Amino acid sequence: MHHPISNSLSRAGRLGRRAALATLAAALAAPSAWAAPATPVQGYKVVHSYPHDPDAFTQGLFFHDGFLYEGTGLRGRSTIRKVEIETGRVVQAVELPAEVFGEGITMWGDRIIGLTWQEQTAFVLDLKTFKLWRKFNYPGEGWGLTHNGKELILSDGTPELRFLDPLTFKELRRVRVTADGKPVTELNELEWVEGQVYANIWQTDRIARIDPKTGRVVGWIDLSGLLPANQRTGQDDVLNGIAYDPAKKRLFVTGKLWPKLFEIQLTKK
Repeated sequence: MHHPISNSLSRAGRLGRRAALATLAAALAAPSAWAAPATPVQGYKVVHSYPHDPDAFTQGLFFHDGFLYEGTGLRGRSTIRKVEIETGRVVQAVELPAEVFGEGITMWGDRIIGLTWQEQTAFVLDLKTFKLWRKFNYPGEGWGLTHNGKELILSDGTPELRFLDPLTFKELRRVRVTADGKPVTELNELEWVEGQVYANIWQTDRIARIDPKTGRVVGWIDLSGLLPANQRTGQDDVLNGIAYDPAKKRLFVTGKLWPKLFEIQLTKK
């Protein structure tokens, strides 16, 4: 027997289900509906501004016992130096061989370890005397250097961070750095800050905060405007150099050929 009312209800039910499925499909297809939130971005507040040697092509920076230690680059001008924060005065320094281009530095025990850009050679100096203790070699380029208390962490301009044994200098592993699923290249000067790797991104005003286990960028620090454009002299004087005082939780940043070094606090944007 034909039941027009029952058939109409059945058709209505089928149409309703189709509409619901179509809505669900559209929602799944829309990138904004289910996409992971974008990597958060922090701003900054300047706490203090200090003098910085405008001839220092800053490639590495770390804090120890009240002083900053800085590695500078350019062939014929590369140094490792101890700097008084308040005045910017260089209180101790050693020149690297004229043929090398100095890069990132870090401290391990009573030693300073300094990379070179393309020479595949690292210099290990005595922390107090700055006398050369030894050298070691590594493949590829050297950019930034820090440590996590167990391993050295090296950047080479690629999206990868290398983890090295601090005594034998053998490579232990690598982590690929990504932000929102995409590789992050040009990782430059590094600093270990409260369990994360902070990395300058070459030729930008941004610092990446990297989870060392996964390589994921968990946050960006936007330092745009920190050094006004009228105080920059050319393309080379980019943001580079991060140092952290864990006891007082002070964060210092500077740049290549910058006349100033800044202590900053991070803020929400």
